[in-house]
Amino acid sequence: MFRKVLIANRGEIACRVMDTCRDLGVKTVAVYSDADAGARHVRLADEAVHIGPAAAAESYLNAERILEVAKETGAEAVHPGYGFLSENTDFARACDKAGIVFIGPRPDSIDQMGSKSASKHIMEKAGVPVVPGYHGEDQSDETLTAEAEKIGYPLMIKAVSGGGGKGMRVVHEAGEFKAALDGARREGKSSFGDDRVLLEKFIQQPRHIEFQVFADSQGNTIHLFERECSLQRRYQKIVEETPSPALDDSLRAKMGEAAVNAAKAVSYVNAGTVEFIMGADGGFYFMEMNTRLQVEHPVTEMTTGLDLVEWQLRVAAGEPLPLDQDEIEQFGHAFEVRLYAEKVAEGFLPSTGTVRGFDCPDDEEGVRLDTGVEPGDEISIHYDPMVAKLIVFDEDRELSLRRLRETLARTAVFGVETNLSLLRAIAADDRFAAGDMDTGMVDERLADWTTIPAPSTGVLAAAAVYRQMELQLDNEDEEDPTSPWTQPDGWRVSGDGGLRVRLAAAGEEQDVWLQSVGPEQWALSIGEDSLAVELVEVEPEALVLAIDGHVRRFDVLADAQDLQITEAGVSHVLKRIDPYAAAGGAAADEAHPGSPMPGRIVAVHVKEGDRVETGDPILVLEGMKMEFTVKAGVAGTVEKLKYGEGDMVEAEVPLVDIQADA
Repeated sequence: MFRKVLIANRGEIACRVMDTCRDLGVKTVAVYSDADAGARHVRLADEAVHIGPAAAAESYLNAERILEVAKETGAEAVHPGYGFLSENTDFARACDKAGIVFIGPRPDSIDQMGSKSASKHIMEKAGVPVVPGYHGEDQSDETLTAEAEKIGYPLMIKAVSGGGGKGMRVVHEAGEFKAALDGARREGKSSFGDDRVLLEKFIQQPRHIEFQVFADSQGNTIHLFERECSLQRRYQKIVEETPSPALDDSLRAKMGEAAVNAAKAVSYVNAGTVEFIMGADGGFYFMEMNTRLQVEHPVTEMTTGLDLVEWQLRVAAGEPLPLDQDEIEQFGHAFEVRLYAEKVAEGFLPSTGTVRGFDCPDDEEGVRLDTGVEPGDEISIHYDPMVAKLIVFDEDRELSLRRLRETLARTAVFGVETNLSLLRAIAADDRFAAGDMDTGMVDERLADWTTIPAPSTGVLAAAAVYRQMELQLDNEDEEDPTSPWTQPDGWRVSGDGGLRVRLAAAGEEQDVWLQSVGPEQWALSIGEDSLAVELVEVEPEALVLAIDGHVRRFDVLADAQDLQITEAGVSHVLKRIDPYAAAGGAAADEAHPGSPMPGRIVAVHVKEGDRVETGDPILVLEGMKMEFTVKAGVAGTVEKLKYGEGDMVEAEVPLVDIQADA
């Protein structure tokens, strides 16, 4: 076994690898950029070395600098995690040349599977079914357009290199093809340095099923069962589970055999994932192979009792696989959800800022949290906005799903917007509960899943009582807590004013008036409603109140600005607003569209003097691994472009001036 390993990554995967290394007595070296100087993975490592500026191209993708650090620190091996250099054959070969073990497959295997086009030819020869399409070398517009007509619509355009949903477009009709092709090429070039694409028939109502495979240098290859990854947004998975509710034992065996054959076809070594697309008829087709550890590997670990990172280290050190295929058993059911800092209702735009608070019951049985973020850490523009992976396990799917719902209701992130409400909506969905899903389900159900109900008067009452209790605790710190001038009861010389609490939720603000009528008893006014409220019990992170004589329990998580209150499994986030603060902020000007997020301008579609109609694309902004098209809010003439291609801009900065039509 290695004595010291450098982890060429950041965030939760770097922390995850460190956990296993610590258990095995292996020392770890972290690398970090300017933006990550205080990050959790830096704090957890035995050593940490700075490698460059915030931009990934100058730090985490700087292979030469990372290898320098490996030599300087005496690291015998490099674990690349996923993303960044994990599937970079030049880096894998450079590691070999430097005498440092690359914890992953051989460079030739990465090469063969790294090209979606070449890998499909290999799979066809190996007898693994592939999706009909065009994987040729001729990349001219004319050839691609003609091949698209042969395949028929709808079809998928995919960047030949890379993954993670980058450079992928679904085209429903011929008129959309050219714009989608340009976008896929641009994204492929930007993300992977390769603008080549392939075309595939788009499978209707597809499910995304992948198999975890493992192989050693002695020629042994096995699979560790499947993962269902059908719930995706922007072609990135957000919910994964195992076993898949769509597979029976017979189909599982066929797909597992195909996955093993796929790995053997490229003489694969170490951890990999063979991904299939499966139609409603049960037919399955090879999509691609990810030649690395996957984000969703924890669900496999939870249902097999195995540590896949430990297997990676042992195989990379030359050891054989710890188990044969017939020795591997799967038990129970596990779900993983990806918690992102993003504005779901605004097209999943990333949300940046400081994480003020982060609560999750991860110390309970059957709950696991993999994260690189702690309170006080920053979610920046420079990297993927994933905050954490929440994994739950129980003896069957129904119980595991129930645990997922309960755990999500007791999880809160303060300081940045997240997709927590979406994850809760998915977990509560009847169709998902029945195991009926496909890769288009998130788009189909998104409007329902993002409709946030207004909080009940009970939830508002709980928020007001919680605020009263906070003020009472603050008062106990006063020099004279018995003074009437320090009492948090809203009393004033002209009469009993009561405590006024202003809360914002579901896009609306609401005043709650709270007046004490006895020990731990209050009369509340919420709009036209009047409530009699009594505090029954205070529990850690919960209040039990009698509201008009009915006892109700509210789970409460809070920081200095926000509250998350959950009743009967339904959670509401409420922002506390100073009711006496002056109103501020003018409405956005549609004639001066602004940047929805920090990022870099990668394309400009207009020039000064051009006429635009409402909804016309103005420019394309790239940030946090996604693109966003800024469109004209009014019809008129482009008066001034404030920024050009390649410029970096902050969030909410006006980008263009449009002289609106009179």
